[in-house]
Amino acid sequence: MDNGALSYRRFLDGDDSGIVEIIRDYKDGLMLYINSLINNIHVSEDLMEETFVKLAVRKPKFSEKSSFKTWLYAIGRNVAIDYLRKNSKTLMQSVDEKILVDQESVEVAYIREERKITVHRAMQGLNPDYRQVLYLIYFEGFDNTQASAVMKKSKHQIENLAYRAKMSLKSQLEKEGFVYEEL
Repeated sequence: MDNGALSYRRFLDGDDSGIVEIIRDYKDGLMLYINSLINNIHVSEDLMEETFVKLAVRKPKFSEKSSFKTWLYAIGRNVAIDYLRKNSKTLMQSVDEKILVDQESVEVAYIREERKITVHRAMQGLNPDYRQVLYLIYFEGFDNTQASAVMKKSKHQIENLAYRAKMSLKSQLEKEGFVYEEL
């Protein structure tokens, strides 16, 4: 049982610090994942909060068939899909880019950030399933089995989807004159 599952079990048993730990550990990644579906960081933050409210109020049963993170992201995905269904006609896309500079030189950080921005922009032009699978696998570090549980597809479908998504992203980047060796 992973740490999230233990925290959730404690929360269900009456220890409110369990839900606080879950929120602390998963809020950023969950919000960024939801943003990959919604393309609006402010709405994604609200939907992330809604996901945690559902967890705290409804207290759904965690069956432990997958990791806690996979289960939580699947709930977040469902919240995002519900939002998209309700607001499909009024959605406006916004792109918020954050620049994170670590201990490397400013020039290296700038180049790296420009590449990320270019990749993120190129991803916006992809099929939503392609964006989702790339985000889960390459940004969140999910394996194919976990991604298949979140996206409700078979592992084989995820492998095919990931391959097609990489090829589509590569093609999109090449159209913009960008060559990324690791694709």
